[in-house]
Amino acid sequence: MIAEKLKRSPLRGHASQFAAASDALGDRLAIRELAFLSQVDLRADPGDVAVMERLRAGLGFALPQIPNTTSEDQQELIEGALRSALSDAPGAVTDVSATRTVVELRGPLARDVLATGCPVDLHPRVFGPGRCAQTLLGKAQVIVQLAEPTPAFWVYVRSSFAGYVADWVLDAVAGEMAVKPDR
Repeated sequence: MIAEKLKRSPLRGHASQFAAASDALGDRLAIRELAFLSQVDLRADPGDVAVMERLRAGLGFALPQIPNTTSEDQQELIEGALRSALSDAPGAVTDVSATRTVVELRGPLARDVLATGCPVDLHPRVFGPGRCAQTLLGKAQVIVQLAEPTPAFWVYVRSSFAGYVADWVLDAVAGEMAVKPDR
């Protein structure tokens, strides 16, 4: 209960800047923080067929086996099911929600803005729905996920680098507005 009262978003001071940039860009780009998004880290041997089957049975769906892909569900359900299914097998299930925040870029300009500082090819033919990549954005290590094909990208950033990434995004957006005002 006390911890809930002490929760503070790492980007709480950027909300008005995100809103102003989003208003200026209209339907071309919306920027917001998705604070306190549930995130669970699973470490298990994907080659252990019995463990992977127990995890699939416990979750009700198979975990992604292809690198840089995602799956989504309710954190509490996933975390409990993973712990139960992993049982005594070597591995770990850890709630990592507090270590990162998420910056969402949604709209036709999202891909262009990210491309100015991200070395990953984000073109839809390569980086489609359900894809993610650990990469750099500017000089910060992030995870980029295509959350929706609209496009809506989620940029997972460690809390200690959140301010840098937020400022980087706002600078990139200002550059887009200055260079291509009619887009």
